Amino acid sequence: MTVHSLETHPIHLGLGAKAVAEPAFTGMEWYGGYIDRHGVDGAEGRLVGMHTFTEDWDSWEMHPSGDEVVLCLSGRMVLHQEHADGTTATVAIGPGEYAINPPGTWHTADIAGETNGLFITAGMGTQHRPR
Repeated sequence: MTVHSLETHPIHLGLGAKAVAEPAFTGMEWYGGYIDRHGVDGAEGRLVGMHTFTEDWDSWEMHPSGDEVVLCLSGRMVLHQEHADGTTATVAIGPGEYAINPPGTWHTADIAGETNGLFITAGMGTQHRPR
């Protein structure tokens, strides 16, 4: 058995109830390799990762293949959502609280101080745009 930090080594939850420790996260380019490794799992695959933020996000993202769970572990974040039907929503979450980004919902976050979050994402087809 090997021990990893979730912040440096995300987990892929795949078909057949498999949990796979991923290579060390290196930045945005890492996601291309993730899709190469697990794209065969399609919309049923989930990426579980943890990130620490000290600044507002500088981009929007959208996951067309499934829901994303955003769980705040420490600090506070304000999530901004632009839903596929054109409506918008804003929600603040603190430690132990979560929000769900539905499929096709563009979202970004404002960060209050240092904030740590856990993300469970249907990553297939994820898109980004500048904020």
